[in-house]
Amino acid sequence: MRIRQRKAHIKAEVAQVQACPSCGAPQQSHRVCTACGMYRGRKVLSVEA
Repeated sequence: MRIRQRKAHIKAEVAQVQACPSCGAPQQSHRVCTACGMYRGRKVLSVEA
């Protein structure tokens, strides 16, 4: 029982997702948008259609 109580705090967390300000696609915070390649208002990644 003690082992189960100790391990009860170890669980997977859901990634925080928000809308990209430039294209509106869902993206994780503090990551480059995979749909448009923008990060903090700058074009960082070239994305091919």
